[in-house]
Amino acid sequence: MNSQSNGNGANYIHYTDPFSIKSTVDVLIENLPKNKLDLIVLCIGTDRSTGDSLGPLTGTFFNQMKPSHVKIYGTLHHPVHAANLKESISNIYKTYRDPFIIAVDASLGKSTSIGSIISGTGSLKPGAALNKKLPAVGDAYVTGVVNVGGFMDYAVLQSTRLSLVHDMAYKIALIFKKIDIWLHHYEANLSKSMSRRYNQSV
Repeated sequence: MNSQSNGNGANYIHYTDPFSIKSTVDVLIENLPKNKLDLIVLCIGTDRSTGDSLGPLTGTFFNQMKPSHVKIYGTLHHPVHAANLKESISNIYKTYRDPFIIAVDASLGKSTSIGSIISGTGSLKPGAALNKKLPAVGDAYVTGVVNVGGFMDYAVLQSTRLSLVHDMAYKIALIFKKIDIWLHHYEANLSKSMSRRYNQSV
């Protein structure tokens, strides 16, 4: 459960909107560095709370889609949460030289925002909504507003409808699958371009 920080504006769209996938994919791809292909999706949350399971569910669904160009941290069986977030971030930076991390987490908001997928650049502060002091993480983010915030947030998370979280998580996983496909074509085109340059120089 998070708040966003250091962002340059955010894209809000309801997960049932027919353009929710394209809109979010466009925002994230636009901000991907062209020379950095170690893309990490860091799905934050716990399976012990319905509302806070958006991240692990997203990671599980996306993992089942067998991505080839995106690495996943955080699933239902191996969640990334308050107790192991710092260790997970450290492992990512030890494993990848210069990763680009997209952080995924659930959030609380106004009643009119429930069901919204929010995406943008900058980091997330996991646990901020529950007053947990955890490190900010991510070069970009995707959050899903799963319930109303502002009063007894922990209880609200526990009583969040699983059907909403399930459907939002699957939609976010589809967003990352589209990005994975885009990266496949981007790498192929980049390889062809480098090959042409080499052939022209010899």
